[in-house]
Parts: sequence; structure tokens; C-alpha cells
Amino acid sequence: MTENAPETDRITTREAAERLGVKPETVYAYVSRGQLSSRRDPTGRGSTFDAKEVDALVRKGRREPSAGSDVTQRIRTGITLIDKDRYYFRGVDATELARSHSYEEIADWLWTGTLHSGIRFTSPPEPLAAARRAVEALPVHSGSTDRLRVAAIAAAVADPLRFDLGRDAVLGSARSLIPVLVDALPTVGEPHRGEGRLAWRLWSRLTAMRPDEAFLRALDMALSLLIDHDLAASTLAVRVAASARAHPYAVVSAGLGALDGPLHGAASGLAHRMLAEVLERGGAAPVVADHLRAGRRVPGLGHRLYPAQDPRAEALFGALEQIPAAGPALDAAREVESTTARHVELHANVDMALAVLSLSSGMPAEAGETVFAVARTAGWIAHALEEYEEQPLRMRPSGHYSGPRPPRPAP
Repeated sequence: MTENAPETDRITTREAAERLGVKPETVYAYVSRGQLSSRRDPTGRGSTFDAKEVDALVRKGRREPSAGSDVTQRIRTGITLIDKDRYYFRGVDATELARSHSYEEIADWLWTGTLHSGIRFTSPPEPLAAARRAVEALPVHSGSTDRLRVAAIAAAVADPLRFDLGRDAVLGSARSLIPVLVDALPTVGEPHRGEGRLAWRLWSRLTAMRPDEAFLRALDMALSLLIDHDLAASTLAVRVAASARAHPYAVVSAGLGALDGPLHGAASGLAHRMLAEVLERGGAAPVVADHLRAGRRVPGLGHRLYPAQDPRAEALFGALEQIPAAGPALDAAREVESTTARHVELHANVDMALAVLSLSSGMPAEAGETVFAVARTAGWIAHALEEYEEQPLRMRPSGHYSGPRPPRPAP
């Protein structure tokens, strides 16, 4: 709009919200994500918006999908872009963010659009106590994802405000749920003197090895790199749950359920065991040969979204290269990559990088799955916040029935 354009082209926050079919606070969420621009009202009574810009946003699909449309093919998101072997959070290079900011800072910025330097997530006493009791009641052989799912459910029951899906309430739940997930896990090592940071607390739940600052920074970077990765299977499950207006704890539980499989969150454990075998047998060639002979893919190699190297692996390897204790596992990973390249050129992915971190720090094979799940919780919350702003129950694609045609006799 030019300087002399009529102010009648401007509408109030309330009017913009009505046109978009959302709450006024959601209009400001669009502003924070760059989807709308605002201007202070000359009277000082709030903000105004360009009516044409608001109408354009309405036309872009904020209306309910038509019956029978495949909504899973048309989910718009302003969170993560994967493009040309790089990925970006809200337009910012995610690897650069991970190098310069902590996991909590990036997560909170992803939710709010504002970077709060030095922010720390803390566990409320009552939800944490409930989560710990539930985790302690599990069988000793329970896996990390089992513990995280149980902790999320127990924390939900202890939060009477969990059904409030207002933006501020959801943010409050998110900032408490993530630390509860970490602090409810059993401790296997001595608490670090920097226990305030989430990565520092998670370390003592994964290994008894006493860390140095470089290892702790690598773990924090791993969490930051894994916050989100567009519409992965677990994230789609989260959006379906949020579309049905499930509360944040239930949304995270849906994500954890989809994550509990060998093709998603558990992939780093396979790479961990492979690298351990490479170190035990003194070389990658026999280990790679065994995998190929059995008709299995070599773990930790290749990613369908990155023809070249996975940028998350590249960034995490860079941090691990500064740690002498990670040297043997790093060499093993590079040998696996070079050995396999004789047959087909596949680059190490983030699962391989997580395996190097877990193996070199004395963590169990499933530690990478725990890191992945805790990290991705922040991304799931970001997607839930987006989905709560859409029409409810829109995630209802039509099935293509392939059974016998009626009428048929009853069995």
C-alpha cells in the first residue's frame, strides 16, 4: 500500500480474525511466522492489517477441505523446509542455529517466533512425581520409548489444564512436558554441575561416563538438529491427533507411538550395533559383507531427501571431530561409508552420527532413540500449534474400498 492509499484498505485485528475464522491471538501468530504483516493503528488502539493480504491468506486454503479430498497431500506448514541438501527452520539454516543456540532456545523460538537467550525448561513437581512413579513401575527391561510414553501419559493426568488448547496454555504444557520426559528417566550417571540445561540432565540418564564440555555440546547439538524434519511419519501422526483436538500430551503420545519402530526413531540403534561390531572385528569389510549377504541394508547410510550428505550428520560429525574419545567410532563410520561406496555411493545419515555419539560416550544402543524422541517433541508441539489453527477434523481422507461389493450374505 502506498503512503497515500486510503486507510479503508486496512482492517482491525478482530476483523482479520473473523475473515480467517480464527482467534485474534492466532492472527498475531501468522504475523510472527511472516504470513501476515501488521501496522500500528494511528489511534494507538492496536494493529491493523491489509485487507487484501488477509483475503489472500484465506484463499490459500484456510477453509475446510472439500469432502473426499486427500488432505494429507496438502498440509501447509511454516516450520521446516528441506531444499538442496540443506534444511531450514522458519527460513533459517537449522545447522547454523544448532551451532550457535541451545536446544531450549531453538525450541522456544520455533514455537513463539522470539528468541529468549538462556531460557531453561524446568519440570513442575506434581507432573514430574507422577511420571517418575509410572516409569518406576515398568518392568526393568522396558525400552526408552516405553518410558517416555508412560511419562507423557502420567504427566497429562497430573495437569488439570491439559484440555485448554489456547496458545499460551499449550506453550506452558510444552515447556514443562519436555523436561518431565527427561527428568522422569532413571539416572545412570552422576548429575552434571550444569544440570540446568536439558542436554546436561539427559546425559546422566543415558550414560555413567563423566562428560566433558565438548561431549555435552555435541549432545545439545544433536537435540537441536533433530527438533523437526518436515512431515515425517511421527509428525503426520501428531497432526492427525491435533486435528481431532487431542491435548498436547496426547499429541506427543501419538508421535511416540509412530516413532517406536525400526524404520524411524530406532534406526540409530542398528547403526550403533554395527559400529560396535566393526570395532570388535577390526574392520568394516566383513561387517558390511554380512549385512549384504543377509539381504539387509547397511544401517546409517543414505537418506531419500538428501542425495548428498545429510546436513544433520555433517554438523554432528563436525562437533564429534573435536572429541578425541570419539575418534575410533568416527573412523569406523567413515570406513563403513567408504567400503559401501565401492558398490553404491551412499553417505552417512544422522542415524550414523547419533551412533558415533552414543558408542563413543558409553551409552547403550537405544540411546539414540531417546535423543531422537526428546528432541522431536519440540517439533511435534510446533506442528500441533499449527494444526490447532486449522479447521478441526480436517485430517479425514477418504478410503479406497477394495473389498467385495455388496450385497453379500451375512456370515
